[in-house]
Amino acid sequence: QFAQIEAQNNVAAEMSIPPQNDQVLCLTAADVRRTLRGVNLRKAAGPDNILGRVLRECADQLADVLTDIFNISLSCAVVPTCFKTTTIVPVPKKTTVLCLNDYCPIALTSIIMKCFERLVMRHIKTQLPPSLDPLQFAYRPNHSTDDAISTTLHLALTHLDKKGTYVRMLFIDFSSAFNTIVPQHLIGKLSLLGLNTSLCNWILDFLTGRPQFVRIGSSTTLSTGAPQGSVLSPLLFTLLTHDCAAMHSSNQIKFADNTTVVGLLNKDESAYREEVRARRDHSLLAINGSSVEIVKNIKFLGVHIAENLTWTLNTSSITKRAQQSLYFLRKLREAHLPSSLPSTEHRSTQGSTLLYSYLAFACQRHSQRIDTLGTLIESTSHGPRESHDCWRLDSTISSRGERRTLRFPGG
Repeated sequence: QFAQIEAQNNVAAEMSIPPQNDQVLCLTAADVRRTLRGVNLRKAAGPDNILGRVLRECADQLADVLTDIFNISLSCAVVPTCFKTTTIVPVPKKTTVLCLNDYCPIALTSIIMKCFERLVMRHIKTQLPPSLDPLQFAYRPNHSTDDAISTTLHLALTHLDKKGTYVRMLFIDFSSAFNTIVPQHLIGKLSLLGLNTSLCNWILDFLTGRPQFVRIGSSTTLSTGAPQGSVLSPLLFTLLTHDCAAMHSSNQIKFADNTTVVGLLNKDESAYREEVRARRDHSLLAINGSSVEIVKNIKFLGVHIAENLTWTLNTSSITKRAQQSLYFLRKLREAHLPSSLPSTEHRSTQGSTLLYSYLAFACQRHSQRIDTLGTLIESTSHGPRESHDCWRLDSTISSRGERRTLRFPGG
């Protein structure tokens, strides 16, 4: 089962009649040509088997033709069925697969449709208010998991600096998030955000009547959810959930379908309990009818967070994963290759593992943790650790922090 269909959500989608002054999005050949030239050649072809290289190399010849097709689609609010046809590829989420839930359904759609979606997405973003859902860190420029992790920890640590306080964190992860998108509900929210009727109707047609099939099975048509792997789906999901906002300032952090509620509490819980008691009749959240599990540590966006906010477990996990991938690097050293080659290999294979989200906990590092990571770096480099400035932790932290700061406006 690679599609989740709920009876109460399987509502027939109805398009609205556009008003007379409704302006239909019109794309230009220059925009289409620019998008075709930017196609990633590594992207797998969709069911139409048209390769990205063909679109990129023939951008000048195809731009005018595709512009006409795209504009007709937008004016009629109809997406051609061949553009919506999807091949579902089950990709394992874990090393050992035990059940169907251990697979993630990735949708292979037409690369032409991806280009079309990218053009529409660019227009949608210009219509949205800049202050929309400021604590949603996914699918936004200059935002990343590092920012979500750092913001969450900053909220907790700043509050804990005050006397007589503690923090509770509720970590929520939607199951099959994109499959829960109900097109009719989404369109209502898009209209409230200011998107015109013609574009809403086009998005409604994009989400409904999509023929899709698993490579080992037959074709079926779905009218709920959004294809995981398309360009528009992530943006549409964040717009669907944008109004799930915090009741208090800065206490609900989102990254796509991961939501973290940070409760900043005092030892005196009377006010907190009174608020919960007053709102209990309005709660629409049910989690399998059972109490939320209390844990001593949790993996949050790839980082292990302990209940006492220490980083021993996270550092141990980083070290273990890095050591497992050192075999090839040792072979390069044994072959007495030029020193630049192992160094390049080190950066490309170990850098992301060793230094992922390091800025979030660098200021709290202690000697044991530095020695652990430092020893690992030294063991995979030529010569002592001090001779490799590019891998000295202090210089790396400083340079990465400076680069991230300069990415923000006014940095």
